[in-house]
Amino acid sequence: NLRVLRYLGSTLAIEEDRRNAWYRHWIDIGFAALEQLLARDRPAGPFCHGETPGMADCCLVPQVFNARRYEMSLEPYPNIRAVHEACMRIEAFQRAAPEAQADAE
Repeated sequence: NLRVLRYLGSTLAIEEDRRNAWYRHWIDIGFAALEQLLARDRPAGPFCHGETPGMADCCLVPQVFNARRYEMSLEPYPNIRAVHEACMRIEAFQRAAPEAQADAE
């Protein structure tokens, strides 16, 4: 993600506001598709695939962080928000969060 954003800014000279809008656009497309899948196929349980977190949850959490970093509304995505909240109640996810990494330095 950062490599692409740097390319957009430095090589293509796309101004920050337009680059951020581009980034939000692609997060929105991915989240819209995932939200539909979760609404249709999500089994009982707080995570993407049931009662325990898995790879899908591990991939979703940083994308939610990115969406928030780029000031994207998560209102249209109640299932994504619910999964993210469930993940963030787990200590390992809390310790891996970007805001926790600053404390480790």
